[in-house]
Order: sequence, then C-alpha cells, then structure tokens
Amino acid sequence: MEKQPSTLIMDVKLQKDALARPIKFTPPLYKQRYQFIIQLVADLGCADCRLLWMLKFCNCIEVLVGLDISEEVMKEKISVLFNFSASRYTLSPLPGDYLQPSERALTVTLHQGSVAHKDPCMLGFDMVTCIELIEHLEAKELEKFPEVVFGFMSPAMIIISTPNSEFNPLLSVTLFRHPDHKFEWNRAQFQNWALDTAAHYGYRVEFTGLGVPPPGKDVGFCTQIGVFVRNDLKNREPDKFEKCREHAYKTVFKAVYPSLKDEKYLQNAVVGEVFRTAQLIARRILDCKISNPVEIEPSLQPQHCFLKYLEHFPLAEKDNRSMEPFINGSTVSIPLEKIFSFPKVHHLCGTFETLTKLITGKVTLSKDGTAVLIDVEYENEEN
Repeated sequence: MEKQPSTLIMDVKLQKDALARPIKFTPPLYKQRYQFIIQLVADLGCADCRLLWMLKFCNCIEVLVGLDISEEVMKEKISVLFNFSASRYTLSPLPGDYLQPSERALTVTLHQGSVAHKDPCMLGFDMVTCIELIEHLEAKELEKFPEVVFGFMSPAMIIISTPNSEFNPLLSVTLFRHPDHKFEWNRAQFQNWALDTAAHYGYRVEFTGLGVPPPGKDVGFCTQIGVFVRNDLKNREPDKFEKCREHAYKTVFKAVYPSLKDEKYLQNAVVGEVFRTAQLIARRILDCKISNPVEIEPSLQPQHCFLKYLEHFPLAEKDNRSMEPFINGSTVSIPLEKIFSFPKVHHLCGTFETLTKLITGKVTLSKDGTAVLIDVEYENEEN
C-alpha cells in the first residue's frame, strides 16, 4: 500500500447521562472497528469473517485472506454467512457478480492456523489487520507474534486494536472483558510494546482509538489502536519464500470472483454491450425512418436525425461517412468503428483489434466483417 489516509475521522456518540447508565456506543464498537479498517488487507483472527465481507466491496482490494486458530469457529460462522435465509453476509460470489463481473480480480481465502507460525501464503500483502487479537494470545504466542507479523510478513501497514484496561471500570468490568482474554493492557503498556516492536522491525507507529470516555474521565479510548507503517515502502520481493516452503496453515475456504481480467467474462461483457449498442442504434434509425420517410437509395440514405443523437458521444467521428449506419432492406448495417467509438465499448476493449477478436462468431457481421447486422423486419411489420 503506497498511500495512506491523511486524516482518520471517527464519529462516536455516547448516550446522555453516561455516568449514571451503562456506556453504550452508537454504532456498536465492533462495527466502528470494522469501519476504521475500511476507511484506512490479510485479516488475522478473522473469527466471524464480517470484516472480510465488508472489505470485498472495496474496489482497490484484489486479495483477501483470513486466518484464525479455530477451524470450528470459522466453519460455524461460515455456515451462517452462507445461509441466505439467516444472513445477508456471504463471502461467495452472488449471481449478480457473474452477470456484471468487476474489472478487478478478487480472491477470498480463509486459513486455519496460528499467528505464531510462519506460512509462505501470508507473504506479499499490503496490509495486515489484527482486530482484538493479541489479548487472546498465550505468553509464548505473543512472544513470537512480532517476528511472524512484522518480521516475516512485513506488510506496508499493520493495524492492531486491543482493549484498553483503563476503560474497564466504566464498563463495570472487574477483570477482563472476555473470558478468553489472557491479558488486557493499559495505554502505557500497549504503547511501550508497540514502540519497541516498531523500532525493532523498521516501522513507525501512530496511536488512536475508538469509543471516547464520558466528559471528565481521563482513561483514554475504549479500544486502543496502533497504526504501524513500514519505514521502507518500496515493494519487497518475497525472497523469504525460499527459506519458508513448509505450509503451516490449512485452507478451509477459497472463492475466486468473476472478473473482466478473465477473457471468458470479458467476451461475454463485450458481446452484450456490442449487441445493446447495435440495437440502440438500429432503433434510433428506424424511428427516424418512420417519422421522416424519404424514398431514396437505401445505401445512400443519410441518418441526419440519428447523427444529432450521436453528438452525446464524444468519441464518435460524425464527419466520417464510412462510420455512418444505414438501412438495406430489413437490415441495419452498423460499422464496427461506430460501435467502437461508444465510450463503454471502447473502455471494455481498449483496441479495435480486441473488439473484433472478441465478437467474431458471437455477433452477426457483414461478409467483410466490418459491420454488425441487425434485422429489423419485425419492426417494419409492427409499424
């Protein structure tokens, strides 16, 4: 990740009379953590996978990987995520993804494994997020965690969030917020650990958080966050792969989304767009002929009212008569050059040669292959 946001915007609202009532955050704190990540991506401790579901809609992301120690928890969550009657969340492609493939490629993978182990499948990522993860680690795992994430994976950015123990009394928490937590740090403990880790592995770190305390309470954010950025942001070749070939993680789910980078889906999109464009042009020409009947040679019939319509398309070369569509009997002949001049077709294909290659055999063309032919006989019969 070469760029990072210049500002972090957090909107946290506390209920009135926070000192007299249990503190509640709107939206809930877990949703704020997810939104924080999106506004700033391998996800360690992916658990319920909803962060991955949210990130899959970010057009800048092409690879999403989730890692969690518990395969059972992931399978349980996946079964809910993929049950359409129970949830609107899914990591699998939907029918609409195949009807309108994205221009970007997207692969979503879930692994079962520990953040204390190295696996080459976790190399080459721009960002790693550890959302409410480190407090679940045993002492030995926490000791290995920096070497695995900062030293081995070494992404451009790492985001770590963890509970702030100083906030716990306001939540009526006497020990830890979750029975599986092995520890919870105060602000000084987290910042000392983060600064030492960043300095050792060539990162810089900035601190922020989510969940502001009531007025007059100097306890810091409810969730404290460290945003680590690698000092050297140049792309790094994953040379560590040679030193770490053994796979420590088990793949439990993988989905490859349809995209226009795949020629099969690109061809379908181009053929569909060419056909829609040709039908649109044919309809306009037919409308002009019906409203302005003139008995002249079909091959010389100028489409003056249609040319006015084409003024909306800046790529159209309106002065080039070789690009003008014409009616010949019950067939409208639309030059490929005219269709290629339409912005969406031009954007999809890039070159005229690509257009020709993708539609040959899929669309009815003239004998010389330079024009799309649309039969409008049924239109004439209706009118």
